[in-house]
Amino acid sequence: MVEIKTDASLDAMREAGRVVASALDAAQRAAAIGVSLRELDEAAREVLREAGASSPFLGYRPQFASTPFPAVICASVNDAIVHGIPGDYRLRDGDLVTVDCGATLDGWSGDAAVSFTVGTPRPADVRLIETTRQALEAGIAAAVAGGRMGDISHAVGTVGRTAGYGIMEDFGGHGIGRRMHEDPPVPNEGRPGRGFPLRHGLVLAIEPMFLAGGLDAYTTDDDGWTLRTTDGSRAAHCEHTVAITDDGPRILTAL
Repeated sequence: MVEIKTDASLDAMREAGRVVASALDAAQRAAAIGVSLRELDEAAREVLREAGASSPFLGYRPQFASTPFPAVICASVNDAIVHGIPGDYRLRDGDLVTVDCGATLDGWSGDAAVSFTVGTPRPADVRLIETTRQALEAGIAAAVAGGRMGDISHAVGTVGRTAGYGIMEDFGGHGIGRRMHEDPPVPNEGRPGRGFPLRHGLVLAIEPMFLAGGLDAYTTDDDGWTLRTTDGSRAAHCEHTVAITDDGPRILTAL
């Protein structure tokens, strides 16, 4: 069931989104050569604590997972695409890092992700991250009342495919509100003019995930969570929670 939010609900979700943005900023600022992924998680946890927010990630267990998720962020490095568990791995010069974070505040959730490099960046990684950001921007620009879900999906997918990147078919964005994952799904490829109608009050997490090697395939680590490219190529993931409004798309997870 798809829930259409009131304007007051959108304002409340914006406050949850601010917490997400601050947690992502804290995690990215903490990232440096020699810092562990667990320390990035601790930086995000502190932001959530100070804001009085909870984590929709911590303890989350969807059908595909063998165990509940043990952290407040997903931290995925290099060939890890999404859902990386932040542990004792220490960041190295040139690593490509994706941090995904959610927050629930006063019953409403926000969800966003950012990819960045640590130390000296590889030019190919810079291009991958920038293209993923451009795809997110294109998807947001297409998130307008009167449109269709396929408009968003097509905008995202066109940017990724034009650059020669792979796109996972089974994973994409989602509706969001009182729960982190709600209907409708937001695929990262689609046909314009098709799919669920976009209307004022619909809130979506739009999240392109691109695989640098061009393959769409992925594997799952033994931890049951981390998804990796099958060819060892790097991946990037960018995400915002976005409200459809009659005045245009409203990004709820910006700083």
